[in-house]
Amino acid sequence: MELPLVSIITINYDHPEVTCELLSSLRKITYPNVEVIVVDNASPHDDPACIKEQFPEIIFIQSKENLGFAGGNNLGIRVSKGKYILLLNNDTEVDPGFLEPLVTKMEANPKIGAVSPKIKYFHSPDTLQFTGITEFNPYTIRNRGLGFGVKDTGQFEQDALTAYCHGAAMIIPAKVMQEVGLMAECYFLYYEEHDFGARIRRAGYQLWYVHNSLVLHKESVSTGKLSPLKTYYMNRSRLIFLRRNISGPTFFIAVLYQMMIAMPKNALTFLLKGAPEHFKAYQRAVTWNLKDMVSKNIHQDPAF
Repeated sequence: MELPLVSIITINYDHPEVTCELLSSLRKITYPNVEVIVVDNASPHDDPACIKEQFPEIIFIQSKENLGFAGGNNLGIRVSKGKYILLLNNDTEVDPGFLEPLVTKMEANPKIGAVSPKIKYFHSPDTLQFTGITEFNPYTIRNRGLGFGVKDTGQFEQDALTAYCHGAAMIIPAKVMQEVGLMAECYFLYYEEHDFGARIRRAGYQLWYVHNSLVLHKESVSTGKLSPLKTYYMNRSRLIFLRRNISGPTFFIAVLYQMMIAMPKNALTFLLKGAPEHFKAYQRAVTWNLKDMVSKNIHQDPAF
């Protein structure tokens, strides 16, 4: 039986050598029916031409502007031809047999809208990053990663439902994207995969963690682990997620919590830690949401 085509999409933003390391690992996979799409998100410093030179088999798209994580992936999705679409961070490397369990899981159950593999840290391969994620607290807009940061001793060797998939590696049927739309581009960075998962679940589909598929993640190559850029987009996107996914009386309580407790606490924490750059980044994140409060763009989902 012919295996379904999987479109693997990854975003490059500077550091083309990192993307090439991913592509080298993809050359070794055992799944025979894939197309690999690399979207360069208008890299400002490092010429990405070496990617296509070293890997002529890929589909290479060079965006004229930085579209962010969601926009860059959407650009690749629109040219994809696969039955399944795998969004894969460029700062990952994959186990040769990682794709078969993901496709098998999707093929076995049409109610599944997305799955993610087991994800470990590349530089600490005995340490887990993802084996599932809990629901968000509707007021704090925070959740908890199952197994996050703990040693892998075989305690997560079973597939499981998850509230959300992981943006570093998640596979979705193209038909689901045609139904719910593409990733919301208002986020730019962070929370877009959670928002996407929430929309997929609202459409009646399940999200799963697949235990016998492995991806290694190098983590935050483009934005830095504790950079002000990450502080800005992480906090801006958290508030966008609240605005897009919380409604009714809970929404108003959540807004009050953010204004009266979370925002003062976070701002004071940055100041007490002597991190004025992060304080300013956090301030800009809140200000952006206040200025954009009545914008209709925040609730738009691009079509496939």
